[in-house]
Amino acid sequence: MLPVRDQLPTRKLPVVNYLLIALNVLGFFWMRSTIAAGLPPDRLLSAWGLVPEQLLEAPSDAWWTVFSSMFLHDPTGWAHLGGNMLFLWIFGDNVEDALGSARYAAFYVLSGIAAAGAQIIIDPGSTIPMVGASGAISGVLAAYASLYPRSPITVLNPIFLLWFIFGLFLELPAWLVILEYFVVNLLNGLGSIGVRGGGVAFFAHLGGFVAGLFLVRIFMTGRTRREHERWQHFRPSPRRPAARRSPPWDAPRRRDSW
Repeated sequence: MLPVRDQLPTRKLPVVNYLLIALNVLGFFWMRSTIAAGLPPDRLLSAWGLVPEQLLEAPSDAWWTVFSSMFLHDPTGWAHLGGNMLFLWIFGDNVEDALGSARYAAFYVLSGIAAAGAQIIIDPGSTIPMVGASGAISGVLAAYASLYPRSPITVLNPIFLLWFIFGLFLELPAWLVILEYFVVNLLNGLGSIGVRGGGVAFFAHLGGFVAGLFLVRIFMTGRTRREHERWQHFRPSPRRPAARRSPPWDAPRRRDSW
């Protein structure tokens, strides 16, 4: 299921989330311009991506690639960057709103480190460079599911024939959308065990997700979770404006629970 937007407005400008998106986009165009200038893509990825074997053999020389790899994407196509930034745009601002900007920045980086660690543990001898923000963003998704499990998420209707009944978009609870993301990565990750060669680092996604589930509870210490609109039942997505509007928060609402 491809999410399109959520219905939860932010109370403050999500400065860190915007900065993370900007850094990823700038990193993508920097890589493309460097390749256009004549540097082979393989050399660029090997120099700036995380290579498990190199990191384990010489951690003092390659430790920084754990961080550089979080802000780089496959420079040969747009899908990797576009998908990651879509998820970060939809879910990241609300997680920052809940944690606060400084805590959110630390949460994001730690989720990315956990994602890199998970992939290294699974395949420590790999010489294939790993790049992408997917691991850190997986942690963000886990945090959103923990904080706002019943928040309505508008998704693209995944079944073409149902477009004629329910329309192009559906509204589903956040926990279902994010659970589907986790299950797909888990199944693909299990299927990739023992397979050599490049591809998607599914265990990085899983590692970031699991880390996010634990980290969000630590980073929410001393902070109160906000009230939010709750998904009530399955229905086609209503025609709502894409702009985020602040709802009447003084209206009586139920308190969330973990």
